[in-house]
Amino acid sequence: MITTLPTENMLFALLAVIAAVLIGAVINWLADALPISKPLRRPTYPDGSPRRVIAWSGIGAWLSGQRRAVSGASLSWRQPAVEVGLIVIFAYIALAYPVSTRSVVWLGNVAILMLITVIDLEHRLILFVVIIPAWAYGLIGSLLTGPLSAQNYLIGGALGFGLFFLMYLGGALFGLLAARARGEALDEVAFGYGDVLLATLAGFMIGWSALIFAIFITVFTGAAGAIIYLAARLVMRNRYELFTALPYGQYIVIGTLIMMLWRDPIFNTLQGR
Repeated sequence: MITTLPTENMLFALLAVIAAVLIGAVINWLADALPISKPLRRPTYPDGSPRRVIAWSGIGAWLSGQRRAVSGASLSWRQPAVEVGLIVIFAYIALAYPVSTRSVVWLGNVAILMLITVIDLEHRLILFVVIIPAWAYGLIGSLLTGPLSAQNYLIGGALGFGLFFLMYLGGALFGLLAARARGEALDEVAFGYGDVLLATLAGFMIGWSALIFAIFITVFTGAAGAIIYLAARLVMRNRYELFTALPYGQYIVIGTLIMMLWRDPIFNTLQGR
């Protein structure tokens, strides 16, 4: 049986795709500028030369053949990848859920988490200038549109902060012991304070009941990602460096997104409905 999507969902999906390209370009712009405290000027190539308006978008730059500057400096694959990733997720939300203020808030949540993920993967940083406004957006959006009580989201933020702060302290202690074992100072730790702030944001976005499951998802995906990374490193370089620190923020984002988008089906399955 073929079902037809409501016209409003189709229109919302079209608008969401357009928004994804525009917001993706802004995310790429901010991800290039914020970590190095670069002034927020018009987008440039890696050599600092300005890009034409069509090339402000990663997709636009690739399709128009303006990926490279005159000097040969080239935009990275991240530019179009961010926009394509947003297009997929935005379109899914627009088509899979009723058109509502809540679904619009979710689009904002996804954009924020995408910016945080890009910066964390490339610089191992979760910036205060991003996370603090994100707290405000995530909490206010949840309080205004979420299906749960205000208490659930407030406790979610507190729970995320408390649990991950304990993990942060444990990671700091582990880093100290690892440094002694290696006989040298560690340049970074696997679990930083930024991850604590990100977990707090997750609690504000999805509430404490969903956060519990998001934490389990985070732990399992983090373990799987670490095994895959270390196995690939061992195969390619034929060596393994003890106590290698790996970024953890993206796994918190994965758990948050899964519980934000599929909370009800997961809970219904667990309850045998």
